[in-house]
Amino acid sequence: MRKLISLLIAILPWLATLAQTDDDAVFKYEKLEKHYRFRVSLIDKQNNSYSLKKPEAFLSRKALERRKRYGIKLDEYDLPVSPQYINELRSKGMSIHCVSKWNNTVVVETADTLKARALENLKFVYSVELVWVGPDSTLIRHNVADRKKKVDNKTKTSEHHYGAAQKQVEMLGVQRLHAQGFKGEGMTIAILDGGFNNADAIKGLSKVRILGTRNFVNPSLDLYAEDAHGMEVLSCIAANTPGELVGTAPEASVYLFQTEDGRSEQQVELDNYCAALELADSLGCDVVTASLGYYKFDYPEMNMPYAALDGRTAVNSRSASLAASRGMLLLNSAGNEGDDTWKKIGFPADAVDILAVGAVKSDSINTTFSSLGFSADGRVKPDAMAMGQSCAVYDTKGRITHVNGTSFSCPILCGAVTCLWQAHREKTPLQIIDAIHAAGHYADAPNEVYGYGIPDMWKAHDILSKQ
Repeated sequence: MRKLISLLIAILPWLATLAQTDDDAVFKYEKLEKHYRFRVSLIDKQNNSYSLKKPEAFLSRKALERRKRYGIKLDEYDLPVSPQYINELRSKGMSIHCVSKWNNTVVVETADTLKARALENLKFVYSVELVWVGPDSTLIRHNVADRKKKVDNKTKTSEHHYGAAQKQVEMLGVQRLHAQGFKGEGMTIAILDGGFNNADAIKGLSKVRILGTRNFVNPSLDLYAEDAHGMEVLSCIAANTPGELVGTAPEASVYLFQTEDGRSEQQVELDNYCAALELADSLGCDVVTASLGYYKFDYPEMNMPYAALDGRTAVNSRSASLAASRGMLLLNSAGNEGDDTWKKIGFPADAVDILAVGAVKSDSINTTFSSLGFSADGRVKPDAMAMGQSCAVYDTKGRITHVNGTSFSCPILCGAVTCLWQAHREKTPLQIIDAIHAAGHYADAPNEVYGYGIPDMWKAHDILSKQ
């Protein structure tokens, strides 16, 4: 999402100078007190009021049932961060932005950088790292009219069941699973993205089973009034309006999590990602899709090198690499840097035991922007490909539009994989991943452009049926 966000940031000053009208809102800058966020890494999880003997205190019944289904034992990663340590950080004047039990980290916010740096002197603190520099001012929308008034739901219908999404669905062969009744019912998907503008107002998304939302960037803001990227991603998966737009998992249930901050590009977004992924686990989600990737930030000292693409270095890659061991299947966009100077996949597409998804055109040839592999430690990346150019989605008015990016090939494949797993609930995440690899059109010769290629869901279904 980095390029999209850069464009949005570029036009904000222009909007502010206009400071007007459109019957929608008035924009102006407001001065802010400078704040900073630091990632505090902790040494251990001692002095903890939680216990692995009573997991129902921090994991939902559905999460525990999922672990039981796949024979997964609870371990130290599952144990929450010590509440005592969090309280001590608060006593030092820190507010808590987010927490990661898998990384044993706490992101704190403060206006006093000296107090934050002094946290390194606490016995239970391993390190303190700057991950976010707040703005001096922000663009505020005033006199905001009802955002839903712009929704007109003007769309065209076709004779095709999947409507405008026909090509992106059929490329994966998932329609054959749908015909057998596997449309995602009973499966839960968490979507990690930017905002989900008007997802609650668009007629074509009215049938989507949204179980809950969380804004990890700013909990006080309504993610349905934020950026539209997440809403577009949602429509790839769960839209269910025959003849107009039908996604790859039209009967799945979803959680919507905003982790991307459109105001800037900073390391704290990796921490937001980790916190959202852990929430998805604790809620018992089956599949997670994230159209997010990072390597370059607004502050050069936060940038990541090629050598770190090992699935174990970046904090969000470490968390992503744990997902399968918790019983979740994670898909992440490979990135859109193929024709940029970086060229490679981003973080956490380098993670172990996930599906990093690249993009092809409707003719099954890779797009030039789709990021390239391999990982720094030589693993095949991307893992799979799906249509990522001229993909059909809803826009904020409820109309069909077409978009480009691995941001969309990833959720398109996510829905298909969700239906495949619905048909084989006894299979583990790693078995599903192996089947996707084996069903790819480059399975016999995986490479750094296509990975294992475009998977045929019916072939993957056959592979799993014979195991």
